[in-house]
Amino acid sequence: MIRRIALALPALALTVSAGAQAATFMDADWAASACEAWNGAGALTAGLSGDNWAANNAGRGYKVIQLYRTKCGEGSRVELQISDKDGKAMCTYGGAVKTTTLDPKVDYLMNATDEDWVCMGEGRLGCGAMGAMTTGKLKFKGPKMEAMGVMGPFDSFLQLTGKVPGDKSACP
Repeated sequence: MIRRIALALPALALTVSAGAQAATFMDADWAASACEAWNGAGALTAGLSGDNWAANNAGRGYKVIQLYRTKCGEGSRVELQISDKDGKAMCTYGGAVKTTTLDPKVDYLMNATDEDWVCMGEGRLGCGAMGAMTTGKLKFKGPKMEAMGVMGPFDSFLQLTGKVPGDKSACP
């Protein structure tokens, strides 16, 4: 009996830890993981640094990107805060919404259907930044001209949403 329990405990521990790691797509845990992934993506940290993008932060020291899944509603938004640190655009916060009022001159609010998030995350034809914005796959509020000036890094950001695992079967 003790031997059976001893053999079963590692499997139970793996099951519990695997369950604890499974974030819901675009929940606060997912946003924290997306923040870490951002910081590991040179196309974002270098491509959006300084005057390229990150320094336009209304003097508060960070830009805000809020995201949500259309089917889950605007109340399910999550937030990333991006700061210009040491010449890089670094994600300094990822999680639940902290910024209640977005500045439309510097901040971004984006939403899409799960199907369109998958398409953008995989970088499929017509689902890059320009295609997603012009076809309406990506609903977008914020400084559009600024975003258009950084299409390459913006593509990398949209693909990052597909690299951070998350369960889409339920809303956060």
